[in-house]
Amino acid sequence: MTRAALVLVLAVLLAGCGDPRQTAAPTRSLDADCAQTRPENGSLHPDCGLRSTDPHSLARQIAVAEKAVRDRATPPDLVADAGRLAQLGYLTLVDHPEWDATVLATVPGSLRDTIGRNAAAGRELHAMATQLPTTVPAWHIVEPPDVMQLRMYYSQAQRRFGVPWFVLAAVHLVESRMGRIVGDSSAGAQGPMQFLSSTWAHYGLGGNVWNNRDAILGAANYLAANGAADGTDAGLDRALYRYNNDVRYVRAIRHYAGVMQADERALSGYHAWQVDYRTALGVILLPTGYAAAQAMPVQEWLAKHPQ
Repeated sequence: MTRAALVLVLAVLLAGCGDPRQTAAPTRSLDADCAQTRPENGSLHPDCGLRSTDPHSLARQIAVAEKAVRDRATPPDLVADAGRLAQLGYLTLVDHPEWDATVLATVPGSLRDTIGRNAAAGRELHAMATQLPTTVPAWHIVEPPDVMQLRMYYSQAQRRFGVPWFVLAAVHLVESRMGRIVGDSSAGAQGPMQFLSSTWAHYGLGGNVWNNRDAILGAANYLAANGAADGTDAGLDRALYRYNNDVRYVRAIRHYAGVMQADERALSGYHAWQVDYRTALGVILLPTGYAAAQAMPVQEWLAKHPQ
């Protein structure tokens, strides 16, 4: 989505979500000129003009976006735009833990758990990156399958293996932005659920590791075999830890899964999240259509694709 489109959707959301207790929209940051940002400030993202500059405006941005995602009357295209707008808000909040108290005190009480969980998940994943990359990856970024198609895949896997659908959706979100990322990890893991070849050979059910449905079923098979279907928190945590041996990963997945368990409509918001890639120079967008046969220095890529 273009910056102009995001500005428009924010205006639409604000027009329909007036609340005298909320502060004004982040109009100053909406008018910011992204071209004037510098690499060292961490704002390389092309939508940087939409990144709120204070906790009150950030609370407003996230709240109106999350309300739109959860409103059954919101058209699907606007739900996607709102999901993207929420993602931009969380990118900012993750980097400003000192804003948490103000943001959570400002938003409606019904959204506090969602916002707290999303911020916590983002920070857990950020903390896992012990050294931020100086190159952009050899990936191809594509449109994900339709959200209702994915919901069907998650449900099929849950029925077959007993792993909750929202856990599978959370893993899918973290591992490949629900199928947007096509490419190997630095460890050689493949597919939208990121399997090593040896693990896939054992749990992949003879499917294609790059196929979203097959990968979701394979992930459910693996997680169930490691305790995720026993109905206990301990079993699920143990299985997720086997999936990625880091307690921060486990906590992040549990946070995202908890949001979707509480309100299934959150899935559509997450489905709109794009590939925001943290580098040593800041966060950059790898848009749909991005394709690189080999890793490239961030500076070199930015010179060819200004953000």
